[in-house]
Amino acid sequence: MSSSLPVPSSAVGASQAEDKPPAPVVNFPNSPIPKNPLGEGRYIKTAAALIIGDEILNGNTLDRNSNYFARFCFENGIELQRIEVIADEELEILEASRRMVQKYDFVITSGGIGPTHDVGGLNASIRDITYASLAKSFGQELKYHDETIARMEEASRHRTWITQQSEEQRTARKRMALFPEAGEVLFVASDIWVPVVRLEGKLCILPGIPSLFQKLLDNLKPFLPLPTEDARPFRLQVFTPLPESSIAPFLTALQNRVKPENIRIGSYPLLQPGAHIALIGLDRERVKELGLEVEKELQGRIQSAEETEAMIKVKRQ
Repeated sequence: MSSSLPVPSSAVGASQAEDKPPAPVVNFPNSPIPKNPLGEGRYIKTAAALIIGDEILNGNTLDRNSNYFARFCFENGIELQRIEVIADEELEILEASRRMVQKYDFVITSGGIGPTHDVGGLNASIRDITYASLAKSFGQELKYHDETIARMEEASRHRTWITQQSEEQRTARKRMALFPEAGEVLFVASDIWVPVVRLEGKLCILPGIPSLFQKLLDNLKPFLPLPTEDARPFRLQVFTPLPESSIAPFLTALQNRVKPENIRIGSYPLLQPGAHIALIGLDRERVKELGLEVEKELQGRIQSAEETEAMIKVKRQ
């Protein structure tokens, strides 16, 4: 969904690079924290992600944002219940966004809004299917947001190519600040001009570029009614060298035994012999107790979070 960043040619001399004006250091004020959009005393329990982009569906772009969002949800005690990837089609966006907002406490969209982290690589080919479709989905008109335009201009004033843009290109660029009129425009990071637009108190519109998606999502935390620490699940990982077929009977019996305690158990085989087992529950001490039982019964070893992450990376290769 994002525009291509220009790649400097090897023919560009060092002197030309030195003449390039430095990017301005911006320090925009963040938005004030609004009232709880879910209502006083309520917090986010469930979430869903709507990933928008033909380039995801045709394999041209690897979707990293849904994985990052899944980790964000787990770390903050939110149960991510659904991830959908849909095409750049208005009707699909309308149907999915309405359904998700009705069903889940927190919904994010990723892709379809065009901006880059510094606007440096933006050209006239900006697709804004997401803003337009979501405005229609919730019965709103689109309206230019003056503060976003002002921040965009301030962050881009060192770019000489902007003065060379045609009227059509300037209009296309300005459309990045054309939001659903009733949306909350949340400036969550002081060093970038791109805001998060929230609709219906639940749906947050995020860009598809992973670095920008991650930055905005992480900085969105103070604006979200997140669960308290004691309402967040604890995850313990155990590695066993045994094959999955050998551990399945024990894990099945264990899951049946602890199901009334709302403790979940999963096993994930590796390419090499062995598997890692995840135990997840709200009662930290009980999960640790079960981890010791799994460690003993399956010739296992309780792992640190760092060890598990390294093992997952190996599995992905």
